[in-house]
Amino acid sequence: MKWKILLTPTSKKLLESITDQRVKKKILESIDGLRETPEMQGKPLISELKSYRSLRAVGQRYRIIYRLDKGKIIVVVVAVGLRKEGDKADVYKLAKKLLKLGLLDE
Repeated sequence: MKWKILLTPTSKKLLESITDQRVKKKILESIDGLRETPEMQGKPLISELKSYRSLRAVGQRYRIIYRLDKGKIIVVVVAVGLRKEGDKADVYKLAKKLLKLGLLDE
C-alpha cells in the first residue's frame, strides 16, 4: 500500500532554502521513498517530538522529520534540515521551536 506524502508550508520553505540542487534532489528522493513502509524507516523521536520520526538523508547530514497519519495513510513531512548538534540551526531544535509555536502541524 502506498502512502500519500504531504509537506507542510514550513517544510516546503525549509526545503526551498536549500540552495544546492543535488542535495535538494536527494532529499526529495528520500521523501518520495517514504511512500513505501514509512513506519519501518527512520527512527522514532523522544521527548517533545515523541509523535514524530526522523529519517537521515544525503550522507547522514540532513534530517527529514515526519509524522504518520495512519487513519488517512498520509506521511506529513514537518521539517527538513541539517543536523548540527549544539547549533541553534539544528533541525531538531527548530522542530521543537515550531512545535511550541504550534506550527508543526499546519
